[in-house]
Amino acid sequence: MSESNRNFREAVCIHTDKIYDSCRDKDCLENIRVYLTSPAQSVVDDAISVKCTKAEIIWVFSDIEAVPFNRGFYSIDLKYFFRVKLAVFTGATRPTEVEGLATFSKKVILFGSEGNAKMFESKYTENAFDPQLWRKTNMPHAVVEVVDPIALGAKVVDVNDKKCCCCDDDIDISAIPTSVCRIFDGTFGTNNERKRVYVSIGIFSIIKLERKVQLMIPSYDFCIPKKECVGATDDNPCDLFDRISFPVDEFFPPEKNEFLECGEEDISEPEDNCSC
Repeated sequence: MSESNRNFREAVCIHTDKIYDSCRDKDCLENIRVYLTSPAQSVVDDAISVKCTKAEIIWVFSDIEAVPFNRGFYSIDLKYFFRVKLAVFTGATRPTEVEGLATFSKKVILFGSEGNAKMFESKYTENAFDPQLWRKTNMPHAVVEVVDPIALGAKVVDVNDKKCCCCDDDIDISAIPTSVCRIFDGTFGTNNERKRVYVSIGIFSIIKLERKVQLMIPSYDFCIPKKECVGATDDNPCDLFDRISFPVDEFFPPEKNEFLECGEEDISEPEDNCSC
């Protein structure tokens, strides 16, 4: 008998989320518009050029609908909201830092099985970030995991420039959720602007459909921590510092091959014998 079987105590029933289907995506969002508040727009109107310094995820709203004539399959409409930070160059002086809002929509289809029971929990919060959660149905729920985007480029375009290749993708400002708007200082507007900013970003995401289920699993023991918490005392705060190892890696930066995982391609190397 193996060691794991000897430690087995009983079979227990747990209530958890089971992943019925999932997918991963790599999206390159080219020339998506950045919506600016009034103070930021006044700076951009005098811009010579712009640079995207950072982009981060604010929230991803999701909406699920059953796919007709395909039992167990659901379409998931996703709306990404990004906070984009820009360095705006207006002359020989230092650039001015402003931030704006960018959005992106996509749809995926995943298998989420079927269920007839409606589930109610005591975790509902009336003023939660996503108010749609108050409705209790037998639908699966979508989970989106996404890392902060990679800024690939930015450009400022005169609205009167007929050569502009960017599409006019105005959105209804009033439709932006209040929970997103209050992150920014000022109000958004799309009237009377002289210049617009478009950015290109890349995002990696994993999308899952989950359902609440009861599963029977083997139980070995309770998860009792065996390690004592370590902390500095008020009398001698250096006790904690003495336990910290010397950060050798901070003084000796790693080589390029230490960043590459097994099988990962070095994008800095040319694919042929031609030099850059």
